[in-house]
Amino acid sequence: MLLSWLGVLGGLFSLATANSTFSPARPPSIPLAVKSPYLSLWQPAGVSGGNGGYLPGQWPSFYTGDVVAWTGLIRVDGNTFVWMGSPIEIQAPLATQVAFEYTSTKSIFTIEVDGKVSLKATFLSPVTPTDFKRQSLVFSYLNVEVSSMDGAEHDVQLYTDISAEWVSGDLGAVAQWDTNTVDDLAYHQLWKRDQGLFQEIADRAEWGTWYYTTDNVDALTSQSAFADDVRLQFKNNGKLTGSKDTNFRAIRDQWPAFGYAIDLGNVGSTATSNLFSIGLCQEDAIQFLGANGLRNLPSLWKSYFADDVAAVSFFHKDFNEANKLATDLDNKVASDSKAAAGDAYNVVTSLAVRQTFGATQLVGTEEKHYLFLKEISSNGNTQTVDVIFPATPIFYYLNSELVKLLLDPHFENQESGHYPNKYAMHDLGTHYPNATGHEDGADEEMPLEECGNNLIMTLAYAQRSEHGVDYLKAHYPLLKQWVEYLVEESVYPAEQLSTDDFAGHLANQTNLALKGIIGIGAMAEISKLVGEDADAQNYTSISKDYVQQWMPLAHQGNNHTVLTYNNATTHGLLYNLYADRLLNTSIISQEVYDQQSAFYPTVKQAYGVPLDTRNLWTKSDWEMFCAAIASTETRDMFISDLARWVTETDVSKPFTDLFETPTGQYPGGIQFKARPVMGGMFSILALQHV
Repeated sequence: MLLSWLGVLGGLFSLATANSTFSPARPPSIPLAVKSPYLSLWQPAGVSGGNGGYLPGQWPSFYTGDVVAWTGLIRVDGNTFVWMGSPIEIQAPLATQVAFEYTSTKSIFTIEVDGKVSLKATFLSPVTPTDFKRQSLVFSYLNVEVSSMDGAEHDVQLYTDISAEWVSGDLGAVAQWDTNTVDDLAYHQLWKRDQGLFQEIADRAEWGTWYYTTDNVDALTSQSAFADDVRLQFKNNGKLTGSKDTNFRAIRDQWPAFGYAIDLGNVGSTATSNLFSIGLCQEDAIQFLGANGLRNLPSLWKSYFADDVAAVSFFHKDFNEANKLATDLDNKVASDSKAAAGDAYNVVTSLAVRQTFGATQLVGTEEKHYLFLKEISSNGNTQTVDVIFPATPIFYYLNSELVKLLLDPHFENQESGHYPNKYAMHDLGTHYPNATGHEDGADEEMPLEECGNNLIMTLAYAQRSEHGVDYLKAHYPLLKQWVEYLVEESVYPAEQLSTDDFAGHLANQTNLALKGIIGIGAMAEISKLVGEDADAQNYTSISKDYVQQWMPLAHQGNNHTVLTYNNATTHGLLYNLYADRLLNTSIISQEVYDQQSAFYPTVKQAYGVPLDTRNLWTKSDWEMFCAAIASTETRDMFISDLARWVTETDVSKPFTDLFETPTGQYPGGIQFKARPVMGGMFSILALQHV
């Protein structure tokens, strides 16, 4: 069994910590509330910057690593314990975490309190790939269940709070807040006083309003105050005063906190549950330069709800249905992953779902909407083509229409004359959420990379959509413009960047040339589908001719491809070969697939196959592209090593796609974490579910 080692490792890790088990693995960082580029809260789990994966005793953080306080306390028979966060000033002991489990949409902690009660905290960030109304809401759930462990009834009070740290990346910024009730709900709302529309500080949104909501029951009390005061109030009394702090001030000035306390009364063996929801409402989400010039695009949820409070109310009351939909998705991903490639494959696919969708947001209106994506952590670009490309396997698998919604803004911008270059642009803006394009043509230059990516993604979408031919016809002139660049440049790529730009410029890249050649082959298929037979014959002939030229250049006499022509001692992951199989273009012979499958095991390190001979680091998204088209044995090697890395690494950053293969360490100086490229974990399933 491919994952037999993982059960052993899980047991050893449990013994080492003496408290918690982790299933299906202990990830580097645990997703708590992850729904958009701005609702992205994690529990650092690796021992380098984390505490090993425990909810009690450590603050959650934004994906950047900045603390965003979320506190959980519980009072059992008059004694108070911490079950979430690290409020050390109140001097309450930590409850004992005994188990953790994650699925595609949920992180579930089981915590024992003083040997008397069990608390199960479920963090649910819904992912609804075909339900855009629900997916458009930037909200997440925390459901807490408490039950007696020892058969006796216990007097229990439950507490949670959030701090003003949620509203800005600038701790010196002034926050404002209020507490209200509506539709049998109670909610704290908080916001930055001086809003900065479409502005970020430390990758945090500087506009919008945050809502922290629960059911307004008789047993509920609330309070806003200096963090220590509100937490001590609960510790000492088991309830809150109902007072509202009106001294609006800087976030770091006595750390304003917004708490709820619920008196559960006598708790027996039947679990009592309490629901909380947290999220962000922004009326305008993206600034976009499109067909109608520069305009503000609203958050898509505005098309479904009259105002913030209506959206908050719907989301909170939708928990039962949201939980059902989430469970269905969890089961689908788990069963499909295990059937495709075993338990270890589920370790990585289920960890990637929230992270990938959490880098996106639906914007616009019901009539015309888009899916915008942030290049999280690496540079913050908006709608980066070569980040969309490795993310797409999850979208092909769950709903290929999402690929169209990612591509649409690029087509609209370039077809409206906002980009002067003949090749495809790299991104739609130097920093999210400003999709203001590059009218000066001075974006990061990756012309061969992005032309190839766009042609491949457009055909892959069209092959999976009933509207595919119409889409190809609508954009045929621009597609033809892009392919002409590939015809000129693909066989001998100039010294330019590939998507692995962090490794630097390189001339005659074997893998980059292959992307261009497959892109030409994709255009041949596009032309055939839209009835442009002369173009289809021309591009088919060119792609076949280019492959014949490429083969000896790519191999240099080796039984594997090289990193760059004329350097027989080099090698690298030939991940662009995946597109040939994805599109079913059959441009490349099976011999190349077989050679690469046989070669990769000969150069593997402890945690995977290096990206290329320039360094010993790897990119896990590209590893999975290679795994998807490899022999069963080589596929399982890639998956097993990556799942082992997830469990063993001491990195505490959200599922980084870049790490050192001998050690599992995070490379210094390169910021790759929480990126949407982890949608590439679904490369195998994208081939099986067309």
